[in-house]
Parts: sequence; structure tokens; C-alpha cells
Amino acid sequence: MAKKVLNITCNLCDDTKELIIYEEDYQRFQAGTKVQLAFPYLSADDRELLISGTCGECFDKLFGEKG
Repeated sequence: MAKKVLNITCNLCDDTKELIIYEEDYQRFQAGTKVQLAFPYLSADDRELLISGTCGECFDKLFGEKG
């Protein structure tokens, strides 16, 4: 499987994170597969960055820490 590098910048703090994913998984996600099913190997923070463009630290500041 081919890997894909995504550089995603947080909409709030402008920090950029590099995510390495599989191209096939990204295509499945773009086609509507739920993020946790498409990328089970990514952390919850990384998946949130894909969904909302918000990094884990900013998400916690907005909504409180997880767990």
C-alpha cells in the first residue's frame, strides 16, 4: 500500500502536524468511511485534526481535557 503524507495546520494555533497515512485509507475516508474506521492507527488527536482542523491541545482548551 502506498503511503501519503498530509501536512495539516490547526485552524486555531497555526501549528502544522505531519500525518503519514495510507492512500487507500484516505480515499475510503473521502468516500465517507468514518475516520476511526479508516485510520485506526492514528491517535484520537490526529483523527480530530483530520475532521475539524483542530489540534488536540486546542480541542482540550475549547472543550476540556478528555478522559
